[in-house]
Amino acid sequence: MNKPLSRETRFEVTNLEELAPMADYSLMDSLNCDPDATPDGVDHQPRQVYSGHYVPVRPTPIENPEYVAHSPGLFRELGFADSLAQSGDFVRMFSGDLSHVPAPISKVGWASGYALSIYGTEYTQQCPFQTGNGYGDGRAISVLEAVLNGQRWEMQLKGGGQTPYCRGADGRAVLRSSVREFLAQEHMYALGVPTSRSLSLYVSKTERVRRPWYSPGSDSLDPDQLVTEPVAISTRVAPSFIRVGQLELFGRRARKQEHPRAMQELEQLVLHLIDREYSDVIDQALATPEKILMLARAFRSRFASLVANWIRVGYCQGNFNSDNCAAGGFTLDYGPFGFCEVFEPFYQPWTGGGQHFAFLNQPAAAEQNFKSFCSALRPLLNGHEGELAELDEIQKSFPQVMQAEMQSMWSAKLGLEAFDVELFRELMMLMTHTPVDYTVFFRELSAIPDDIEPLKKSFYRSLDEGGDADSAGLLKRWSDWLAEWQSQIGLTGAGNGSRLREERSRSMKLVNPKYTMREWFVVPAYQRAAEGDYQPLRALQDVLTQPYAEQSTAVESQYYRLKPLELFNLGGVSHYSCSS
Repeated sequence: MNKPLSRETRFEVTNLEELAPMADYSLMDSLNCDPDATPDGVDHQPRQVYSGHYVPVRPTPIENPEYVAHSPGLFRELGFADSLAQSGDFVRMFSGDLSHVPAPISKVGWASGYALSIYGTEYTQQCPFQTGNGYGDGRAISVLEAVLNGQRWEMQLKGGGQTPYCRGADGRAVLRSSVREFLAQEHMYALGVPTSRSLSLYVSKTERVRRPWYSPGSDSLDPDQLVTEPVAISTRVAPSFIRVGQLELFGRRARKQEHPRAMQELEQLVLHLIDREYSDVIDQALATPEKILMLARAFRSRFASLVANWIRVGYCQGNFNSDNCAAGGFTLDYGPFGFCEVFEPFYQPWTGGGQHFAFLNQPAAAEQNFKSFCSALRPLLNGHEGELAELDEIQKSFPQVMQAEMQSMWSAKLGLEAFDVELFRELMMLMTHTPVDYTVFFRELSAIPDDIEPLKKSFYRSLDEGGDADSAGLLKRWSDWLAEWQSQIGLTGAGNGSRLREERSRSMKLVNPKYTMREWFVVPAYQRAAEGDYQPLRALQDVLTQPYAEQSTAVESQYYRLKPLELFNLGGVSHYSCSS
């Protein structure tokens, strides 16, 4: 007789045969296939896709795949055994070969089109046909939708080969950019920032491609040489991969009445988004206009909170276009992203990004992307004047919602009960002019120092006594600021016991990480990985998935320190062109 499963016992998936019954393709089952598509998914050349929500595409497997890494944390959440990551059938599937997957897993994946808006302005030039009908998932191919432990997940290969949206590119991702995205997604999750997740990473032992990149020691803004790099496939996981740009594409078609089913396809997509991402907050029994207003409010809340969290942990998206925004309100597309080290309000890791997408300008960019989101929904409210007016009010209120999230976030980072604008402004000035390391400064502040000595660990210049007048002036302003801050959090005067200090320190350390993903840690990891040594990558993965923990002395000495001066302005470390 079989023993009943205890609450502590969980069934673990150890092979694809056990995973197969959990496959459930809601997108392909409920939305429209491109009527011009080939059912076998052999559809790898650039072409216009005029209608339909997805195109069936068969991924192009990488040659001789080798296991690099997987995410043990996500595997546990999904109910996967760690051994699955290196099993032959799993490696084949998630390195692009669907030819032998067991039914009902589909032997064909899918790619989707989307539109592009940059800072609220609609563009079609990036589409090779100048129509917007050829822009979309150029090298991202979803290969599985499954319900695992009661949660629906979509799994998408990054670098899985060409699709109709590839715009003439090869559809491949190189190991370098794949390592960055693999590490970043699980790091952001550990930081408490909503994000797509990393499942697995495989590299080809024989297939290589040429990419522009920086020569050693180059301070060039853009890559100055062509290099040959190993190709890789990473798998990212999310409840869905519906983008704001995807809604925009169908919203534009409905607005322009580009084909007879345009309005219907827009409504289908929006209702599918609600089912996939907002079923916990939007009643399915409501009429579509009511659902749309609830969707706009829910996305507004998630999106503002997301961007505030980005700034909390020092993250800059770099390329914050509408097509890089997940409509579910989480971080998506780790291309030219970076984490702020030396604090600069206009830090921008991407050489092509411009100041409008810089670090502290991200709330303003989010407002423009939210405007694009609301514009995509508007055609569905034609004839509903009251609801249209309400949608306009929801859109107009984004700056206020964003500001409230930002003030709450800054208050938490500073351990304050309420936001103090003067204290904050003075701090921003001091951080900029000193300058300081963003992560180290807030972590040291979280220890509630008695004086500014511990904070000097974050300073990129010396402000010792006896220096020049400018340094002496900054030193005094730092001391004055610290005293005012201590007063604000209640640590001056009578009755400020050690218990209050410990509680405040503990709460601040929960929002101010000790470790963030610094590019100069990642570069050696992917360079060693390209030589077949994956241990440095896995060691870094372990550190980055415990960003708030006080880790070992060896970890602290290696990873909790300022950026070395010789690495400043170095191409591929301090800045880079778009992802490859």
